[in-house]
Amino acid sequence: MILKGKKALVTGASRGIGAAIAKGLAAEGADVAITYEKSADRAAEVVREIEALGRRAVAIKADSADAAAVQASVDKAAAELGGLDILVNNAGILRVGDLKDLSLADIDAILDVNVRSPIVASKAALAHLGKGGRIIHIGSLFAERVPASVVGVYAGSKSALVAFTKGLARELGPKGITVNLLQPGSIDTDMNPAHGPFGGVLKEITAVGSYGKVDDIANGVVFLAGDKAQYITGSTLTIDGGAIA
Repeated sequence: MILKGKKALVTGASRGIGAAIAKGLAAEGADVAITYEKSADRAAEVVREIEALGRRAVAIKADSADAAAVQASVDKAAAELGGLDILVNNAGILRVGDLKDLSLADIDAILDVNVRSPIVASKAALAHLGKGGRIIHIGSLFAERVPASVVGVYAGSKSALVAFTKGLARELGPKGITVNLLQPGSIDTDMNPAHGPFGGVLKEITAVGSYGKVDDIANGVVFLAGDKAQYITGSTLTIDGGAIA
């Protein structure tokens, strides 16, 4: 129970990687708030699973493309849990297409959710985090390797998190708060299923020849959230089966 007594918020956690992260933190003793946009039933199921572990849980409806909703969700999570120690900026969207084919609405959505949302959530969290606090961004291996032109804009949004992580780590280091980036590779989820249209290609670029599991990412987040990672900040942990090796 390395996170016993900690309070965490995981954005976009009604399913997939986010849900696994939320449950992984709870399994190590943290009370957890999650945000969701549309999947109220699935968010409620994540809450039930966390509560079954003996931890407090709350689901907060918030559109990560709405800056005001993002800020409000952080404040509400802290109020509901009685504080905040860990922020995991997991919410993200994937829109694929060459730049000539993407609409301005597509581009705005990618930037609003994948870039602006973690920045706004982190800013809101500053009012609640103290010494020992953790901010963990969930990025993508595409920040370092872009295997196809159709993920160019998405990759650009994720690479922005690299610089933001480093800058925020510099700002918060003197306060005893660490900021790190975890970059998943091809993980079997609803958004990117192992047997989906891109499955074959994405398996081929890994060193291990297979997709990862959501718990692989959750385990990395739990490590970065714990005391054993207290001297790690401004860093990137890539869990991708060797795709960028």
